[in-house]
Amino acid sequence: MSVERLEFKTEVKQLLDLMIHSLYSHKEVFLRELISNASDAIDRARYESLTDSNILENESGWKIKIIADKEKGTLTISDNGIGMAKEEIVEALGTIAHSGTKEFLAALQSEAVKNNPELIGQFGVGFYSSFMVADTITVLSRRAGQQNGGGVKWESTGDGSFTVEDAEKERRGTDVILTLREEEKRYLDEWQIRSIIKKYSDFIEHPIVMDVEKEQDSTLQKGEKVKVKEEETLNSMKAIWLRERSEVSEEEYNQFYQHVSHDFTDPAKVIHYKAEGTSEFTALLYIPSRAPYDILFRDYKIGPTLYVKRVQIMDHCEELIPPYLRFVKGVVDSADLPLNVSREILQHNRQVEIIRTNITKKVLDTLGDMKKEQYEAYTRIYKEFGRVLKEGLHYDFSRREAIADLLLFPSTKTGEEGILRSLDDYINDMKTEQEAIYYITGTSLAEVLHSPYLEAFRGKDYEVLVMLDDIDDFVLSNFEYKGKKLQSITKGDIELDKAEKTEKETAKKQYEKLIDLMKDILKDDVKDVRPSGRLTDSACCLVADEGDPDPQMEKLLKAMGQEVPSRKRILEINPAHPLFASMKAIFEKDAKSSTLHDFIRLLYDQALILEGSKPKDPAAFSKTIARMMAENIEKGGE
Repeated sequence: MSVERLEFKTEVKQLLDLMIHSLYSHKEVFLRELISNASDAIDRARYESLTDSNILENESGWKIKIIADKEKGTLTISDNGIGMAKEEIVEALGTIAHSGTKEFLAALQSEAVKNNPELIGQFGVGFYSSFMVADTITVLSRRAGQQNGGGVKWESTGDGSFTVEDAEKERRGTDVILTLREEEKRYLDEWQIRSIIKKYSDFIEHPIVMDVEKEQDSTLQKGEKVKVKEEETLNSMKAIWLRERSEVSEEEYNQFYQHVSHDFTDPAKVIHYKAEGTSEFTALLYIPSRAPYDILFRDYKIGPTLYVKRVQIMDHCEELIPPYLRFVKGVVDSADLPLNVSREILQHNRQVEIIRTNITKKVLDTLGDMKKEQYEAYTRIYKEFGRVLKEGLHYDFSRREAIADLLLFPSTKTGEEGILRSLDDYINDMKTEQEAIYYITGTSLAEVLHSPYLEAFRGKDYEVLVMLDDIDDFVLSNFEYKGKKLQSITKGDIELDKAEKTEKETAKKQYEKLIDLMKDILKDDVKDVRPSGRLTDSACCLVADEGDPDPQMEKLLKAMGQEVPSRKRILEINPAHPLFASMKAIFEKDAKSSTLHDFIRLLYDQALILEGSKPKDPAAFSKTIARMMAENIEKGGE
């Protein structure tokens, strides 16, 4: 037969451009794609041989062979799989819409083959990624079972056309021969080939082999070494996620975790299961023992490695897991997704959404079981990843209560020992008359436990949870847990009982004029001045209005580069403190007294310091304190 020149279909020409410029950011994936296709061809041949022994051609053993010829500048990927006849090779490599892969997958939908291994056809569109590194691609193939030596040769330079002609091929299967561009000949180096196979194809079920030059003792001359070539298998072929859990040792799980996570420690928890039903996939997931240093950075890579039928598709598939579970590592191997899946396709794929939902539930359930059955181990995990987990309260409304069940906090009940309490623990120990779950935010447990905001709550023996993460106020504001609202004790107008409300009204009338003066002097700094329901010993404190962010949240937003609108807070005073009786006496004697005005500004600065902020004008604050101390000494320390 003479050489026949054919045009690529329009969609193939478009795909070539898309492959090179859009879909693939790393050229090395061409080798992954060709090995994947070779593996698929072997799978199909193995399956067909079950009912047609001629497919085997009296040859047993499946393998994929890599041949790097530095003299010719060619890289060959050879398999002994199903192979292709002329019509098949034109169909598979000339078009996309009716590729052999899609046709064979359609044939597998029948009930008769439902329980067979995932078997797919020979070529997916990833074949064309080879044009990123090759000037010319030559494909020699012979259909298994046709033992007359008659094969077919397909060749293209990626210029919009290809040629097809008859060719002699002794063995079944397909050889893909890449004539590499000069600048891409690094892919002929043994170490480069080993590295790519280890990264992308280590767990391919069939052996990937290559002739490797080695030194060994000469059988002819004693004491001398000779160089020989031996065929070496480059992949481990250990797809441990496809094995039964009972067949995998703890050591194997740990080694694989270190491989996928680049972590040197063992994982805290292994989650290994197979999902069947509307979506079939296997997941081998790990909860690490410690948080990576960059887990809070914006460019942190999220998601398990995605495999499709044992072939790695992408390192980090962020569509498979919500960001608040980004600490979870591992692999997901789907039986339903196409091999040529792109990130754009993943974002709108129903199967991906099913997998994501399933994985999310499985991880949260596993964490919940650990909290119940392995509490100490769970607390260690929580101290590493609790801050990240909390993000789910804001981003995953449908699972808010399930996430809240997992949260742990120190509290005023456990003190500086730092023993953690759950929201369930809190509710079970609530006072009968208590209406809300109270919390306070801060950066240090020791500092928070000495906060004046806690005074009235200690007097009532009300437990207050201590929130030390920067996002706590943001995710917990307006949150309810089992019908109980979470309320910050540094926000809003606190009234712990009816008697307190009456006392506040009385104090407001008693100090009305002094309070009005304080409002006027501090009008540029505070929204309001009012008697406090939360202070019993301290003179004053600053509180945010209900719905406003607390100082911790404001600092977080500013650190993220967000513009935070200026919000004035409320100065609360404790009328029972002796200071206010003295201030009232000065006010009644001389409302314009400079000492009284100094006291009012010092109170505001004191409130700023108590919440962990700086005085409005540190220099003026220091001078006023020094002057008052000097005046007191002059008066004899009265």
